[in-house]
Amino acid sequence: MALDPQTLSGLPAADFVALVKGTSDDQIREDLAGPNRGEILDKVFARFPDQFRPDKAGDRSARIDFRVTGGPGDSFDTYAVVVDQGVCSVEKDPTAPSDLSLQLGPAEFLKLITGTGNPAMMFMMGKVKAKGDIGLATALATWFETPKG
Repeated sequence: MALDPQTLSGLPAADFVALVKGTSDDQIREDLAGPNRGEILDKVFARFPDQFRPDKAGDRSARIDFRVTGGPGDSFDTYAVVVDQGVCSVEKDPTAPSDLSLQLGPAEFLKLITGTGNPAMMFMMGKVKAKGDIGLATALATWFETPKG
């Protein structure tokens, strides 16, 4: 099944996880290299505030940039997930410096945020590159609810 911006709009979290799990890496790459890329990424990043668990983040503040590669003509898109005193927001094309920057392909990105991939293996194989506060990458996993699909 292809990733479609209209489908993603009202898709419950568990169904989103099942969709990612049931979509091949090649199909994800194809969908996120096409004309709907921006709209798909916008819908995916819009889920972060709803999945945020302020009780786990406590009073920490952090800026995490996600640089998602694999766009048309080898382009990339960058979004910042900003956690500040128990509130989570998302910025497209951020300009402020980040505490942690992650660079990854579209399939790795979706697998990472849905918990359907192995983050340690992705890092070891160079599919996810991190700069900055690496400890924050570990904490980040607990700050967001990962529904089971």
